[in-house]
Amino acid sequence: MYRWLFLALLAAPPFAAEGTEIDDLVSARWKQLGIQAANASSDAVFLRRAYLDTIGTLPTAQEAAAFLADSDPQKRPALIDRLLARDEFADYWAMKWSDLLRVKAEFPINLWPNAAQAYYHWIRNAVRENQPYDQFARTLLTESGSNFRNPPVNFYRAMQNRTPGGIAQTVALTFLGMRAEKWPKERLDAMAAFFSQVGYKTTGEWKEEIVFCKPGAVKPAAVTFPDGTQGRLAPGQDPREVFADWLISPKNPFFARAVVNRIWYWLNGRGIVQEADDFRPDNPPSNPELLAYLERELVASHYDLRHIYRLILNSATWQLSSAPRSNSEEASANFASYPLRRVDAEVLIDALCQISGLGESYTSSIPEPVTFMPDDQRAIALPDGSISSPFLELFGRPPRDTGLESERNNRLTDAQRLNLLNSTQIQRKIQQGPKLAALMREHRGKPLEVVRQVYLTILSRYPTNEEMAAVSAHSLSGATGAAAVQDLAWALVNSSEFLFRH
Repeated sequence: MYRWLFLALLAAPPFAAEGTEIDDLVSARWKQLGIQAANASSDAVFLRRAYLDTIGTLPTAQEAAAFLADSDPQKRPALIDRLLARDEFADYWAMKWSDLLRVKAEFPINLWPNAAQAYYHWIRNAVRENQPYDQFARTLLTESGSNFRNPPVNFYRAMQNRTPGGIAQTVALTFLGMRAEKWPKERLDAMAAFFSQVGYKTTGEWKEEIVFCKPGAVKPAAVTFPDGTQGRLAPGQDPREVFADWLISPKNPFFARAVVNRIWYWLNGRGIVQEADDFRPDNPPSNPELLAYLERELVASHYDLRHIYRLILNSATWQLSSAPRSNSEEASANFASYPLRRVDAEVLIDALCQISGLGESYTSSIPEPVTFMPDDQRAIALPDGSISSPFLELFGRPPRDTGLESERNNRLTDAQRLNLLNSTQIQRKIQQGPKLAALMREHRGKPLEVVRQVYLTILSRYPTNEEMAAVSAHSLSGATGAAAVQDLAWALVNSSEFLFRH
C-alpha cells in the first residue's frame, strides 16, 4: 500500500538533529528509550507537508517546481515564513479554532447565522493579526453584550449546557485541555462559582441575545481555582474577570501547556499529552521536558502562537519522514516519524477544486444570511459549521457540537474510497475541469511534459522513471490525449499519496 511513500522518500537524507531545543529534547528521549528515528523527509515531501499542515492548501504546480529547483540551503525556513504570512494561514487556523469554539448556527448550538458569521470573522481576524493568546482567551471569558454586535460573547452561547457547571466544563475543555465532567464534584462546583452570574436575555431583535453578569454575591471562600488556590473577589466584581486573570497568569500550570500541546497535536498528529484535550494526572506527557519547553517559549514570547508554529515547523522532528524504522507504540508516542493521516475533509475538497478548477456547492439549512455560497468559496474558509456539503459530511468534517478534538474523523472509510472512485462529482471535476484542459493546451505536443505537470499539480512532485514508464504503457494500450490525462489524474487523486498527509 505504501510503495509510493518509499519512492517519494528515496532521496531523503538521514535524520540529524539540527540543534533546535525541540530536537535535542526529542532525540534525548529516543536515546533513553533506544528508539531509532526515521530519516529526514525529502524536499518534495517537506513541500507538500508544509503547505497542507500550515495553510491547509496544496502548492500549485508553479510553486512546487520553484521550490524543488531552489538550491538555497535555507529554502525550508524561508518557505515556512512565507506560509505563516499568507491569508490561507488565517483561513485554516480560524477553521480549527471554530471547531474548538463550536461556531455553528443550527442545532444543537443554535448561534443563528448572524451571530455565527460575526463570531467566525472575529476569530479569523484574531488569527490573522496574531492576537496574543492570553488576550484572545481573556476577551472570550469576560466580554458582555449583544451576540450580534460583540462577537466574543458567543463563547457563552455556543455551548449546549449553559448552567454554571456546564460553562465550567466548556471553559476547562477549551482553555485547560481538561474534561471537567470527570473531576470530583467539589472541584467542579468551585470552578462553576466563577460563572454563576452569567446571564442571558433576549432583545426586540429576532434571535439576538445579551450575555451579561447578573448582580449577585459570591463569597470568597466559595471561589477556588482549579489548582486548589483561593481567589479573592472584590465587591461588585465580575467573577469571570477573577478567573480570567488566574487563567492567563504565567504562573498558571495549565493554560500555556494546554495550547502548545494542541498545536503540537495539530501539526504532528499526536499530542505530547494524548488525547490533546485530556490532561489529567494519570495521563502524563510522553516527553515532559518538551512540553515544559514549549510552555516557557509561549510565555516568554508574550503568548505569540505563531512563534510556537515556527518553532515546531522548523524542527527536524516535524520534518522527519513518515516511513518509520520502528512500528512500536513507544516510537509513535515519542515522535520518531511523521504520522500518516488522511487529509482533512475541507482540505481535500479544496485540493480537488484547485486541481480541476471547478468549485463546490455549499448550502445552509438555515436560509439567512445566505442559502448558497459563491462557487469560488473554499471549504477551509466556511464561516459557519452549518454551511456544508455531502462531501464534507461523508469525509468526517466535525459537527462542532462539543468542542472535542475527537469530533473530527479523518479515518479513510470504504464509502469514501467508493466516492472518490465512482462518484459523478469527482468524474465531472476531472473530465470538465478547466485547469487540466488548460494544462494540456499549454503543453500541446509534449506528452511527457504534460505528465510531469499533472504530477506537480496533484502530488507536488515529479514522476519517477518507473511511473513515467507506466504512463507510457497505458498510452500504448490505447488511451491517448485528453482521455489519457484524465485517467492519470483520476488514478493520482485516488492514490494514498494524495489522500494522506505524509
